[in-house]
Amino acid sequence: MKNIFWSLLFCLCVGSGCNKMLDEKVVSSVTDDFYNTPAGFQSAVTGGYAGLRSFYSTERGMTVSVFGTDTYTNGSDGDFKFVNQYTSQLDARYTHIRDIWNNFYQSINTCNAVSDRADLVPGLDSTAKHIGIAQARFCRANYYFLLVQMFGKVPLQLKENKEIVTASHRDAVDAIYNAVIADLRYAAQNLPVTQSDWGRATKPAAEHLLARVFLTRASSEVAVTGDYDSAAVYSTRVISQYGFQLLPDVGQVWAQGKENNLETVWAVQYTTDALYNSTDNNACRFFLMQYDVLAGMKRDLANGTPWKRFRPTKFLLDTLFNDRVNDVRYEKFYTTVWYANNATANLKVGDTSVYMPGYDVPDALIASKKYMLVPPRNYTEKLYPSLNKFADALRPDNQASGVRPFIAYRLAEDYLIAAEAYLMTSQKTTAVGYINTLRMRSARVGTTAEETTSHRDAMKITEDQLNIDFILDERGRELVGEQQQWFDLVRTHKLLERVRLHNPQGGPNVEAKHVLRPIPQDQIDRTSNEFLQNDGY
Repeated sequence: MKNIFWSLLFCLCVGSGCNKMLDEKVVSSVTDDFYNTPAGFQSAVTGGYAGLRSFYSTERGMTVSVFGTDTYTNGSDGDFKFVNQYTSQLDARYTHIRDIWNNFYQSINTCNAVSDRADLVPGLDSTAKHIGIAQARFCRANYYFLLVQMFGKVPLQLKENKEIVTASHRDAVDAIYNAVIADLRYAAQNLPVTQSDWGRATKPAAEHLLARVFLTRASSEVAVTGDYDSAAVYSTRVISQYGFQLLPDVGQVWAQGKENNLETVWAVQYTTDALYNSTDNNACRFFLMQYDVLAGMKRDLANGTPWKRFRPTKFLLDTLFNDRVNDVRYEKFYTTVWYANNATANLKVGDTSVYMPGYDVPDALIASKKYMLVPPRNYTEKLYPSLNKFADALRPDNQASGVRPFIAYRLAEDYLIAAEAYLMTSQKTTAVGYINTLRMRSARVGTTAEETTSHRDAMKITEDQLNIDFILDERGRELVGEQQQWFDLVRTHKLLERVRLHNPQGGPNVEAKHVLRPIPQDQIDRTSNEFLQNDGY
């Protein structure tokens, strides 16, 4: 960050109002001294969240985390198919990684300013000071954790940068992890369990991220003895100590307008207020097939804007979601039927227009239907089941960006983290317990108690079935689309294996170098000393 050229004033102003529930007024034409006042301090705290909205629910964040995995490949549209296909275009000039790098370091400097200036603000309440610093350090930990996973060694700057500095260097991975963990421990010690402004960091949010960080470091080259134990401790705290609950209906976790539910640990905020919203919030568009050119269909808000960026792999649909008798997650998470909203000679409004049964059917049956019947063998880069977790019908119109929050941490992941941590410490019985609890939540509810029990029993696994691949499969089923999969495959050293096996577009080209992203070229160019690129780029 030492060569990031933006001024502190710019950093703070662009971050102001980054959270729809953070009651902050827009401040313009202010001097740097403003941020040395209690009001300015709180504005800076809010500004520290800004960079998170450049990653979560955005095309750049989704492209580097969902694409190029075993669960998602490219649809027909978009300029960044090369990220999924791992071609030579995935290089240091790639704009998404440049923007993520720059936005994160800009926000890191804002977080540093909060920490550095807190003791200098006259009249600042002690409690407000410590909670403000804890929020800034929580945000800073988020940025550095994402950076170290994507790039490996990166510049570690924990003090405010007040002037142009052109020299920079890449700090060791273990130093970055140590800083992230220190920040999150401070945050966990000083943040309240809940916040009146939804979207601000909390103690359980910090502990959830600590669990994820320890789990990730545990399988890295800088692993420390006890990392898996720490991952288990923090994930089980979130499960047991703060009143979170797995929702009985997994389909309600992402229901629009209900994101602040008992399963949500922490969410990145967006809003319907155009003054505060981000034009980058477009997750609602990326996973949709091209329904609007089909008979009986026209584009509308309910069905969304079909940008056809991300297409589910055959492995995801046929293998991970193969049990549709007992497991309801496929039918809850995916749209497979579209109803006519544009009358034709054969279809009235409300009739079935397109149906994807998820299994093969004979050509004669297809020909017999007045609607479009699409079995898996007829899926294309434009025609496929559409992930609906991020559907956003509250946008002003179909040209508008999304307005809904993005659930970045939820309780289901804590069960998965705990299961993996216990598995890796040879405590399979305990691990299976967490997996089965999570899986049974998604069991089909039968028409009788006996049927429901049968479905729940069928969702249980035994210790013999549990291994790291099963956990990755379960994460793929539960967290599909939630910006986790690329990180999960890298963390478990499975990226090359599973992309080669299950992603025909990416498999032929993926190489060992792709477990890291290339350092942005403009970072290298604007550094006065030598700034090394990652191997292979």
